[in-house]
Amino acid sequence: MKKTILLILSVIVILTCWSAPVRAADKMLIYMDGKQTDHLKAYGLTYYALQQGLDVEWLLNFRGGSFMLDYHDEVARKGSLMGVSLVRINGSEVLRIREVIANNNMESVLLEKAPRIAVYAPPEVDPWDDAVVLVMTYADIPFTRLWDKEVLSGKLSEYDWLHLHHEDFTGQYGKFYRAFRNASWYQKRVLRFRKAAAEAGFPSVAAHKGAVAERILNYVQDGGFLFAMCSAVDSLDIALAALGVDIIAPEIDGTPIEPNYRSRLDFDRSFAFTGFTLETSAYVYEFSNIDISEYKNPESSGKEDYVLFDFSAKYDPVPTMLTQSHVRSIKGFFGQTTSFRRSVIKDEVTILATVKGDTRAKYIHGNKGKGTFTFVGGHDPEDYSHLVGEEPTDLALHKSSPGYRLILNNILFPAARKYKQKT
Repeated sequence: MKKTILLILSVIVILTCWSAPVRAADKMLIYMDGKQTDHLKAYGLTYYALQQGLDVEWLLNFRGGSFMLDYHDEVARKGSLMGVSLVRINGSEVLRIREVIANNNMESVLLEKAPRIAVYAPPEVDPWDDAVVLVMTYADIPFTRLWDKEVLSGKLSEYDWLHLHHEDFTGQYGKFYRAFRNASWYQKRVLRFRKAAAEAGFPSVAAHKGAVAERILNYVQDGGFLFAMCSAVDSLDIALAALGVDIIAPEIDGTPIEPNYRSRLDFDRSFAFTGFTLETSAYVYEFSNIDISEYKNPESSGKEDYVLFDFSAKYDPVPTMLTQSHVRSIKGFFGQTTSFRRSVIKDEVTILATVKGDTRAKYIHGNKGKGTFTFVGGHDPEDYSHLVGEEPTDLALHKSSPGYRLILNNILFPAARKYKQKT
């Protein structure tokens, strides 16, 4: 009798287990709309979760591009210490979120691996800061500095993502001759670059930097992710198109550009720009006609503000990832290279943002070989006109900066499952 009762009870338990609904594990939602207390550190917390081997869903266009992952006590504790807003949600709430995403211009993209990050920067301190270094330091995202020697020795292959900022790959020492040729930091820079070129076996700084630019090109073609801002954008493309052409201004090194240089430019090698003309005078603070810097526009005018384009999250997840923000209109900012002339942008390049009421492009993206590149005009998203020698921006005062969010979108981009752009 006892055996019969036990058997019946066992069957009841088994049937109950089969028929009872399985309770989904709780999730953590790191929301990224206007209610987030620290948007920048939220990216750092997401990066930390990836470092712990956790998968993270990037909910494109949902509450400003939120992040969702299985609830994890350690991540929650770290988020609290970082001052990041997040909420624990149950299975029913997760299902409601998925329904909203399915029925709107939204998408869930899986982030699977924390990208290995490299920053191209000299070992010595320059008299200006780097917005990407500032925001990664603030968000607690680790990175490694590399310079010419490391790039030429093949170290780039060890990293998924490479950043370039206020650099000059043309051999013209940053085009600072007119304003700073008597400044000690500029004179030291010239001597440092000449010494590095000679030690590497190159006849000029232009040839040395051109070889570095070519290695960066190869890195992207092999599958690397490149992100560049300010003067690195146009000087890199100029160096690539002009490989083998010494374009150094005669006032600096005494080697004038070839009169027929245009016939030797190869725009197939450049990333984003084609058909541009060069400015080789040492007394002009421009590299080419790629850049449009309307320095006469005062900060209060709003004439440098730019607007992010809207993309289809389900059909174009890549540009949608790169434009995630809690606002679509962003205040403008200058740099040595501020915005890009539309007429010299290659047809296959995707424009992500333009200056408000203008055709100037501020933010662009494209593919090169197996890899990608993203370029942003300007130097510091929270300093309208950052001057040489000026103090770095305190990001604790700009925790929700939409301009800095664009940088962080690019840092997480390599963590996503690979998607091909459809339009």
